[in-house]
Amino acid sequence: MRGTHETRNRMKENKEAKISYWAAHLTTIVSVTLVLVIIGLISMISVGAANETRRLKELLEVNVVMDDSVSDASADSLAKVIRTYPYAKDVKVVTKSQALANWKQDTGEDLEALFGVNPLSPEVSFTVKAQYASPAELGKIRDGLSSMAVVESVALPEARFVDSMNENIRRMAWILGGIAAVMIVISFVLINNTVHLTVYSRRFTIHTMQLVGATNGFIRRPFILNNMLSGIIAALVADVILASILIAAPQAGFTDITGIVSWSDYTIVAVGVLAVGAVLCSMAAAIATSRYLRTDYDKLFR
Repeated sequence: MRGTHETRNRMKENKEAKISYWAAHLTTIVSVTLVLVIIGLISMISVGAANETRRLKELLEVNVVMDDSVSDASADSLAKVIRTYPYAKDVKVVTKSQALANWKQDTGEDLEALFGVNPLSPEVSFTVKAQYASPAELGKIRDGLSSMAVVESVALPEARFVDSMNENIRRMAWILGGIAAVMIVISFVLINNTVHLTVYSRRFTIHTMQLVGATNGFIRRPFILNNMLSGIIAALVADVILASILIAAPQAGFTDITGIVSWSDYTIVAVGVLAVGAVLCSMAAAIATSRYLRTDYDKLFR
């Protein structure tokens, strides 16, 4: 009878230990999922901000005004040359007749009727690539084009506007980077605490393995692998939530969200979230396990 009673108690303790173990794992997965969703959202906002920044920079337009004697054909030739330059993105030619029509539409004046001839010259307009959207680079572009004999003048975006835009972009990048850094630190602390619960439920198992001569690396390995698996599961759940947000955003009125954050951008973020979940949980498990490897048996009961 006594042996049966002890066996039942041992089975009950084992059952409670298993429940505690899986409850701790579930707590880890839920906690890590919430943290990774926040990190993923910040990453998607950062990617969207970078894409929007690039788009705004590439809207800056440079206008090259040709000399009065230059024909439309010469303007076409210059446009072909500009297209070969590394800074040019979208190049278009405004012919003399188009320039006259634009003037009449904007001002209501018919210059050809007033002067008897079309006094306007053709123009070549182009937008620059994002990496060239700075006052210094735009100045180099202007100097290079102004040296051409067929060019009368080069009109650039206002330097004050370009400086202001670049300064706002830098400020936004620092803010988002700071938030991301703080979230990573907070997430590691939270993940470390939740993983600690998982390892705590197995602390006596760790001590038993030490008594039979198991090495520290051998003891750490299953804890690290199990918690890495929990991190991967949490990351996959977080990725599904992020994808759902990206799908639901247009239906909620954010119609341009997929234009700012594309599915290829989401894929990069999702892979990053997966890596962060696996690495953070593995590191937390290694730290928590090492703590109990150095703990005396009497302190295991505290």
